Amino acid sequence: MAVTDTVTELEVHDVRFPTSEQLDGSDAMNPDPDYSAAYVVLHTDGGTPGYGFCFTIGRGNDVMAAAIRALAPYVVGRPAPTTAAGLAALHRDLTHDSQLRWLGPEKGVLHMAAGAVVNAAWDLAADRAGLPVWEFLAAMTPEELVSLVDFRYLTDALTPDEALALLRAAEPGREARAARLRAEGYPAYTTSPGWLGYDDTKLVRLAREAVADGFGQIKLKVGADLDDDLRRLRLTRDAVGPGVRIAVDANQRWDVAEAVRWMTALAPYAPHWIEEPTSPDDVLGHAAVRAGQPVKVATGEHVANRVVFKQLLQAGAVDFVQIDAARVAGVNENLAILLLAAKYGVPVCPHAGGVGLCELVQHLAMFDYVAVSGSWEDRVIEYVDHLHEHFTEPVVVERGRYRAPAAPGFSARMRPESVAAHRFPDGPVWRARPRPRDVPAAPDGQNEQSGYGRNGEEGVSA
Repeated sequence: MAVTDTVTELEVHDVRFPTSEQLDGSDAMNPDPDYSAAYVVLHTDGGTPGYGFCFTIGRGNDVMAAAIRALAPYVVGRPAPTTAAGLAALHRDLTHDSQLRWLGPEKGVLHMAAGAVVNAAWDLAADRAGLPVWEFLAAMTPEELVSLVDFRYLTDALTPDEALALLRAAEPGREARAARLRAEGYPAYTTSPGWLGYDDTKLVRLAREAVADGFGQIKLKVGADLDDDLRRLRLTRDAVGPGVRIAVDANQRWDVAEAVRWMTALAPYAPHWIEEPTSPDDVLGHAAVRAGQPVKVATGEHVANRVVFKQLLQAGAVDFVQIDAARVAGVNENLAILLLAAKYGVPVCPHAGGVGLCELVQHLAMFDYVAVSGSWEDRVIEYVDHLHEHFTEPVVVERGRYRAPAAPGFSARMRPESVAAHRFPDGPVWRARPRPRDVPAAPDGQNEQSGYGRNGEEGVSA
């Protein structure tokens, strides 16, 4: 009797890492992040599970996990999606439900939760195909790729026929670009030196080490104090010299006029771009910042959906599009954004600060190079040297370039021992620390974990 391949369970874990203790990840808007993942295991009765997650920075990760659990009825019991048609149908079902859309639509916690499930399905499908996700995508026909995209609200900027033409135009060089990618790797930049909580000595040391390691671009967090930013940028420029790009990132700290004033002051140190100068929802504000000062503008890690990306491109508001693998509704929506960026000729430089984001988004950037844009000119993937040891297939960055992953799947599987140790609030890493603000003391005799998993428990089958 043939073995069926049906989704049998959607398992979710609240996993958090105490990165705030060393100020890793600190910036002007997020001074004490604990990098976290609402981690998904998509079980079937026919093979290896699929893995995915949403990234958060601590408090609220339980809300994200609850939102993912709420999607279980849309997933459990359906055939495991392993083809373009199955993956398109899952994405559509998770994003088109009329009552769920009322809570968005297509933004916020539920949209990100849908992305975690969709990404887990892509991990499962690519694993079944024996390919990494970037190759699995790049092996699809232009017609299959177009079928994955939800073109609702996009056709004033990009029609299915235009997308098909873009993909067909890139088709002849796919094999050669894939071979070059495997041989050379994909260009990277690093944010590891630039966290706002680091002192000047650590900043300069890490910046020099990054250049010695082969990175041609680094990034600094800015936005808390202009005098501090001027000093830190000057020290970094002196440390790395004129030939290394230094991007800066305000993490949405400023109003438009303040962004223009601040970046005009920093401009003599030649920042390569200013990232998230103002609210990610403010399309016209980004356009005004871009027009009002000399530094190029990048944004995307907090952009809620493909529609806002469409508007940023239509308005000429960005010089670099920064997709995030875990912010929008998964691979399908990121494919739409890659196609929009290709239509408008804007380079894609993915965001990857946070637990697991480097592992995921490398696949999307590599697929873009092989099968969509056909270029890595002026394109780089962010790299942050934190927490990769918790994944079974961690990214490998050598001489400032991402090595193309070869293992099947989406590089999303966390080590079971890491999940067990960092599970919140009952994992040993958290039991050894003071109770976080978002976990009230449990009444006498009540299981503190109640509400965090099935029957008050979470198995670590990941």
